[in-house]
Amino acid sequence: MKITLVRNCFCCGMLATALSPVAQAQNYPNRPIRIIAQFQPGTSTDILARVIGQKLTESWGQQVVVDNRPGAGGLVGTELGAKAAPDGYTLTMAVSSGFGINPTLYSKLPYDAVRDFAAITNIALTPQTLVASPSFAAKSVKELVATARAKPGSVNYASLGSGSTSHLTMEMFRSAAGMQLNHIPYKGSPAAHTELFSGQIPIMFDAIPAVLPHVKAGKLRGLGIATLKRSPFLSDVPTIAESGYPGFEAVGWIGIAAPAKTPAPVLDKLNAEIVRIISTPEMKERLATLAFTPVGDTREQFSGFIRSEIAKWGKAVKESGAKAE
Repeated sequence: MKITLVRNCFCCGMLATALSPVAQAQNYPNRPIRIIAQFQPGTSTDILARVIGQKLTESWGQQVVVDNRPGAGGLVGTELGAKAAPDGYTLTMAVSSGFGINPTLYSKLPYDAVRDFAAITNIALTPQTLVASPSFAAKSVKELVATARAKPGSVNYASLGSGSTSHLTMEMFRSAAGMQLNHIPYKGSPAAHTELFSGQIPIMFDAIPAVLPHVKAGKLRGLGIATLKRSPFLSDVPTIAESGYPGFEAVGWIGIAAPAKTPAPVLDKLNAEIVRIISTPEMKERLATLAFTPVGDTREQFSGFIRSEIAKWGKAVKESGAKAE
């Protein structure tokens, strides 16, 4: 009898342990949730974090707060997120720079984008756009390539800094087109755009949300979109792919992740709710006003996407010789 009693108690204990993640998910969330945004208030990452956070608050009745932790190009906030308790109450914005580019741009990172995080979902994409100064003679991708090839090293291009998405996208395009270009890094879109407005710098790649108002106003000319299909925000601008470089694609992205070892049922619950939010007409309209393309994929899809992006950008980092600033 005693042996049976002990065995039964042991089995009950094992069952409780096995069910504890499920029970945790059923009770989740029962206190406030924090979302770490690695950049300043008002940036795209911060805006998306707040929009998602507000909707989660409305859905679950628990306050979701955005914790802005800028610094070192996003490293400060990302490291903080990697070291948080894996309980679903601290989430981190998973951005292309911190999760796709930095793993190969930096020789040593205080986190591992794959090992230290559990992907939840990709929220939205921000395709790179090749823009030119209105005074630049080239009016298309083909004309740009012809001009650069005719006089190697005569064309300068701006970027948002060494190793930035804008820099590496141009390096991938330069390599694909067999051009020699001169890289001029700037600290942020406003400074780079000012040089393009005046004609001091002829071309650059930048995200659609940053260049859209200037293209619409005629201050910049859109030459090509780095997506496989045309963007609904700049439908008259051809893709780089259809301009002679099939398969060329470079997009920034903003998703959301949790610390590794967060219980799978909690991750599934987060994924299901955030994907539902992204798919609502209200959210689609909101993202459209920000010039973002909504995604809302599965955990497995986003995890695989991050791995593929690390490989893609790693190749660009190696070929360009980019170094972390």
